[in-house]
Amino acid sequence: MVEAWYMDESQEDQRAPHRQRPNRAVSLEQLRHLGVVYRRLDADNYETDPCLKEIRRAENYSWMDIVTIHKDKLPNYEEKIKTFYEEHLHLDDEIRYILEGSGYFDVRDKDDKWIRISMEKGDMITLPAGIYHRFTLDENNYVKAMRLFVGEPVWTAYNRPADDFPARKQYMKFLAEEAH
Repeated sequence: MVEAWYMDESQEDQRAPHRQRPNRAVSLEQLRHLGVVYRRLDADNYETDPCLKEIRRAENYSWMDIVTIHKDKLPNYEEKIKTFYEEHLHLDDEIRYILEGSGYFDVRDKDDKWIRISMEKGDMITLPAGIYHRFTLDENNYVKAMRLFVGEPVWTAYNRPADDFPARKQYMKFLAEEAH
């Protein structure tokens, strides 16, 4: 089961858990109020999993690939890790399914505080277009993930501040409606 918590303010190793003391856990319900959708799937059988097939059909995820993030597998590894950890948003949803390994997605809450979401094998997450977020490996330094898209993939990340994009404005409207 996925675990999430509010992060501490430490600037130390981004791969560390960065839990506040005492820990301030974040529930799946709280994540849903931010537009973050979590699913648990059978990563051992992702190639034939009927649940994954149904999600792809229902959500119109017509394109996918698999990426391995490890120093021996990803060209320009150090540069990519830094880029992934820069706070940014996308104009489309970001969908990631962890097939092996583990890592963290960090998202901003409605008060602009960081929430860390620990992802491991079998976890699928959808981050809504317009949410500020970032990704890092954890201390295991390895993840293999499926990336899913509606239509052709768009890799463009817009670093903060990016508040003038329609996707960000729509996301902020969503947050305001969730608050009521």
